[in-house]
Amino acid sequence: MAEAKKTEAPAAEEAPKKKSKLLLIILIAALVLMFGGGGLAFFLMKKGQAEAEAEEGGEPPAKAARAKKAKDAGPPVFAKLDPFVVKLQQGGPQEAYVQAVPELRLLEAPTAEQIKSYMPEIRHRVLLILAGKSAAELSTPQGMQTLANQIRETINATLTGAPLDVAAAAQDQAAPDAPVQAVFFSSLIVQ
Repeated sequence: MAEAKKTEAPAAEEAPKKKSKLLLIILIAALVLMFGGGGLAFFLMKKGQAEAEAEEGGEPPAKAARAKKAKDAGPPVFAKLDPFVVKLQQGGPQEAYVQAVPELRLLEAPTAEQIKSYMPEIRHRVLLILAGKSAAELSTPQGMQTLANQIRETINATLTGAPLDVAAAAQDQAAPDAPVQAVFFSSLIVQ
């Protein structure tokens, strides 16, 4: 009789172990589903919030995404223009000339091809800007930065077909979605 009690006892102990393993598996599966659903909900709400912010800012989501992509992208894209040599406005008894080599920081790499397509018009407009300057205007860092801003906004207006924004030319930063973000001079000589 003592032996019969011994054989029943291990069978009784195995049943609770199987129940606890099943309960543990169910608990783990429920936690995985809960965290997975929470993560999915978080990403979906974050995406919806970004679209709502873009709409509030007045920008279409595509433009906002392109501007964000440009900030997050790798190294910047540059396009170098051919040198310009222009006679400046006379501010004194002698004639003055400027030789400028501008380089453009672009929002996207395809803009470089677009610049090549518009190169005759871009060169013409930049020459007109340079011809309207005097040696005194270009001899200061502020004058050089003003020139760079004017060239940037003129090229952006040419590429986008929008009218030239004179107020934007006074700012040192371009609009986030502008094709040309900045103009730098690798050489600027006034004689």
